[in-house]
Amino acid sequence: MRSIFSAATQEAARLNRLDTYFIVAALAVLLLVTYLVVYTSLKFRDKGNGIEPKQESTNLRLEMLMIGGPTVLVVGFFFLTITTTSAILPPAGTTTPVVLITGHQWWWEFRYPGTNVQTANEVHLPVGQRLLVVGTSADVVHDWWVPSFGLKMDLIPGLRNHVWVTIKKPGIYEGACSEFCGQQHAWMRIRVVAQMPADYARWLQAAARPAVAAPSDSLARVGGALFAHYACSSCHQVRGTLAAGQQGPDLTHFGSRSTMLAGLLPNTPQNVTRWLTDPQAVKPGAHMPRFIFGRDSIQALTAYLTQLK
Repeated sequence: MRSIFSAATQEAARLNRLDTYFIVAALAVLLLVTYLVVYTSLKFRDKGNGIEPKQESTNLRLEMLMIGGPTVLVVGFFFLTITTTSAILPPAGTTTPVVLITGHQWWWEFRYPGTNVQTANEVHLPVGQRLLVVGTSADVVHDWWVPSFGLKMDLIPGLRNHVWVTIKKPGIYEGACSEFCGQQHAWMRIRVVAQMPADYARWLQAAARPAVAAPSDSLARVGGALFAHYACSSCHQVRGTLAAGQQGPDLTHFGSRSTMLAGLLPNTPQNVTRWLTDPQAVKPGAHMPRFIFGRDSIQALTAYLTQLK
């Protein structure tokens, strides 16, 4: 398991270095103060001989040291903090973001500007490139936080915030919403799939393709007809079909995702069936209503959704 304290981005590495400087300086101050307390306590303790220790009313060198030392530390760390934050979080300027994140109660929407790619809950990013990631919210305040990336980003309705990330290695990076956003806040997980640039380009090309409009499997074809006929298509989009809803997650390549419901469950046919049978029992407060489908219809819908790759 990857430690949340390991720096997965160059930005997190710079923040970690700054943290290390703070910790070393704080430890040095702690040791110095402890030494002085112990030293003065022993040197000037009552020795029981009735002789009063030597008294000093002023010591200019000591006073200069006590004022100058903290001043140098404060000024030094102020300078380090300003230079570090300026380097890792410069203005976005006119740079096109690699991905636009929108927080919803309770799922993540990812749009890739310049393409027609739109996905949910699992975001793919290339490694070795400095990426601009922009975020906003559709409802309440969320906070997009992948600990090993170093920076947090508040997602606020009507505003656009941004972070820069330069991911060092391919892998899966986990995170979570760190701003209480409602009943299912604890299950608003983040999953970043970091890929080599060539793999990312292939994924982006595949994600831009529409879903298979006419599944070869007969059960999935029935599910597709149900999906289009009932309210599913009013809330969800499946590119390549008539389903063009924008209220819920884009399901175009739903079957290729490893998790569902913002990381709440592994994406398996059993869990899809469980979700379709009673959404509120799985994720209370979710905006997905409970539809009274028969068992056969739910199996058909499950077959349709899981083949969307």
